[in-house]
Amino acid sequence: MTASSVEQLRKDGNELFKCGDYEGALAAYTQALDLGATPQDQAILHRNRAACHLKLEDYSKAETEASKAIDKDGGDVKALYRRSQALEKLGRLDQAVLDLQRCVSLEPKNKVFQEALRSIGGQIQEKVRYMSSTDAKVEQMFQILLDPQEKGTEKKQKASQNLVVLAREEAGAEKIFRNNGVQLLQRLLDTGEADLMLAALRTLVGICSEHQSRTVAALSVLGTRRVVSVLGVENQAVSLAACHLLQVMFDALKEGVRKGFRGKEGAIVVDPTRELKVLTSNLLELLTEAGASGQGRDNALSLLIKAVPRKSLKDPDNSLTLWVIDQGLKKILAVGGSVQEPPGELAVTANSRMSASILLSKLFDDLKCDAERENFHRLCENYIRSWFEDHGLAGKLRAIQTVSCLLQGPCDAGNRALELSGVMESVIALCASEREEEQLVAVEALIHAAGKAKRASFITANGVSLLKDLYKRSEKDSIRIRALVGLCKLGSAGGTDFSMKQFAEGSTLKLAKQCRKWLCNDQIDAGTRRWAVEGLAYLTFDADVKEEFVEDEAALKALFQLSQSEERSVLFAVASALVNCTNSYDYEEPDPKMVELAKYAKQHVPEQHPKDKPSFVRARVKKLLAAGVVSAMTCMVKTDSPVLTSSCRELLSRVFLALVEEAEDRGTVVAQGGGKALLPLALEGTDVGQTKAAQALAKLTITSNPEMTFPGERVYEVVRPLVSLLHLNCSGLQNFEALMALTNLAGISERLRQKILKEKAVPMIEGYMFEDHELIRRAATECMCNLAMSKEVQDLFEAEGNDRLKLLVLYSGEDDELLRRAAAGGLAMLTSMRPSLCSRIPQVTTHWLEILQALLLSPNQELQHRGAEGPVSRAAAACLGKAVEYGLIKPNQDGE
Repeated sequence: MTASSVEQLRKDGNELFKCGDYEGALAAYTQALDLGATPQDQAILHRNRAACHLKLEDYSKAETEASKAIDKDGGDVKALYRRSQALEKLGRLDQAVLDLQRCVSLEPKNKVFQEALRSIGGQIQEKVRYMSSTDAKVEQMFQILLDPQEKGTEKKQKASQNLVVLAREEAGAEKIFRNNGVQLLQRLLDTGEADLMLAALRTLVGICSEHQSRTVAALSVLGTRRVVSVLGVENQAVSLAACHLLQVMFDALKEGVRKGFRGKEGAIVVDPTRELKVLTSNLLELLTEAGASGQGRDNALSLLIKAVPRKSLKDPDNSLTLWVIDQGLKKILAVGGSVQEPPGELAVTANSRMSASILLSKLFDDLKCDAERENFHRLCENYIRSWFEDHGLAGKLRAIQTVSCLLQGPCDAGNRALELSGVMESVIALCASEREEEQLVAVEALIHAAGKAKRASFITANGVSLLKDLYKRSEKDSIRIRALVGLCKLGSAGGTDFSMKQFAEGSTLKLAKQCRKWLCNDQIDAGTRRWAVEGLAYLTFDADVKEEFVEDEAALKALFQLSQSEERSVLFAVASALVNCTNSYDYEEPDPKMVELAKYAKQHVPEQHPKDKPSFVRARVKKLLAAGVVSAMTCMVKTDSPVLTSSCRELLSRVFLALVEEAEDRGTVVAQGGGKALLPLALEGTDVGQTKAAQALAKLTITSNPEMTFPGERVYEVVRPLVSLLHLNCSGLQNFEALMALTNLAGISERLRQKILKEKAVPMIEGYMFEDHELIRRAATECMCNLAMSKEVQDLFEAEGNDRLKLLVLYSGEDDELLRRAAAGGLAMLTSMRPSLCSRIPQVTTHWLEILQALLLSPNQELQHRGAEGPVSRAAAACLGKAVEYGLIKPNQDGE
């Protein structure tokens, strides 16, 4: 019973493998192994699993499975060959050649084995030649770089560039590493010369990239503290290079944790968890180090944001986050609570506090239970209370600044901190201070508190009069602009609801006009002008404000320039204002019956502003495009800063989708770099943001030449986002647009068709061929028609026991002419490429003849042509051949 079940599952797996369903085949072989197969069967199943993993490009697992088969049967030549293939892909040529030599000894006449052995032998010889030639080069490069006589020469510059280029190749990086390279690079770092330090850091990136054992060794030689200290230097280029190196080191160490501590070369190293904690600990120390630069502090925060929280909440291990909270939360709060450049304070930039807020938010979101969150709250409150109660006025200012930082990050913690005894009262009191720095801290705290539901009513009652007073009477623009933002925030509490007005008619327009005036004043520093954008981000909920804003070319130009400045914390506000202007936020038309019911029950019914109707929105989009919004957003997407959060990415995706809504505007978006900017948005961010960006990509791909819109290799990156729109949780419109876009791509080249197949799109496309909606059904059929040019799809149609061919034949007889054309095109393609399918057409349905006759008799010449392809054309050719043979007709002069 068991033996027959194992045999049946193996056969099922073989059939699935032939059909290209490698994951299904893998599951069948695994199930067979679980039934207790004999050693001989186990060897066969393991080697079959190895074949599946090779097809799925998981070469480590392919090697493991082939090794298991060889353990069961040392003479299994197929298993040996498959292991050699896996080892070759893993770069372990010396081991691969041993397996191939064994294969040749077992089957000396097998030409496949002989050719593979010759090929891999050539690769090994090339590698040896390359390695031997680079030995002398590496030594010479270091001699030039460390020679004090060569200072600043072109020779030295060229040597540093060559070293960096060499390190990017795996063989070159290994050669540098084995030639005492890390110690020599340490000497370059110790020179303190920016150019040499940059060369050393970039070379170390190549050595450590995706290589855990070399990373551990490099940290051991250089010292973790030494590497992290380079992050804090004043030179921005050196600090950024150190940041990149540390990111590569984090990735290499964490990759080792996930892959069972195996490096590229398969070396076993010690559990790197310790190195991860030491690296993280040193970054936390840098946050409060007095001599560190503001840029270095920002880079350290950026690294912690990327490296500490879990990538996915499905991962159960958040131990690194808990460790950072226990060991370093106070240090992060110290940066968040600092003020920019006062004597004796930490050196920070305009972006430092926002980065601290983002890190705190990421850490808080990574917590799994109430006990962990309560610990976070307790640590924050103890820190704030200690400064508020024990350090006089300076301590109160730091405490309030820390509360502002929390309100911008984990707002639950910020709300709880606001409720500490005396905090809110001190904020109100300090708003009336004579000293500008005290007023700034207090007013900013008031603004951040105004957006939180628990405090908004209190501040609306007590803070509006205070903010109005500050706005009217203060002589300092820095105070007035912040007071204005507070008023803007409170004035926009109704959102897009036209009936919920907080201020008198015309007041919001006056506030917006003043915001635009400050925004356009380039005599004011960027940090202060940012607050004008914050104000507009709230006020543009009002459609009258939107209309005036898009008419103000100077304000739009100033907004776009500011978005590209060093003031990164403005990005979210810019994106929010653009979302409001394009109405790309989620809005559902209320059900008329529910509206009547609400009126009857005397409940509030939200009203849309007349100027938020589609015609007004389209006009605003045109004006934004003319002002250069796409170029500005493209620069925003390129920003390598923690401020470009997933939420910010989602806002930009929403705006892009609104910009490409009209087909006539898509050329402008492509010309200004919109296609290039959408790709990273579609691959990273929130689920909603990725879906919106993918839909925008689909719209561009439908109406333009994809090879022009996404030049070079970029066109292949478009496939994955488009396939993601085929999932059932997407709307019917998104499914339809994705199918249309994939149809366009599938018609371009075989390589693109292979990419679509690799993304496992075919089963989903087949599913949509049965869809009730005629447009989706037609689009799926057209897509399958273009994919039918690929051998793998032809194999699926030719495989026994499926109704794929029957569906195309039946669709060729449908009333929908466009569906008939698509199905007939697919049928023509398949029967011309696979003649064996012709004989199967009469077997799939009794109506086959009348369907083909209807195609031939159609007034549409294209349908006639498609109907004549395949079995009909072959029969006609055979008849003409017989007529020539009997002398009834003669061939043309060209022999036809």
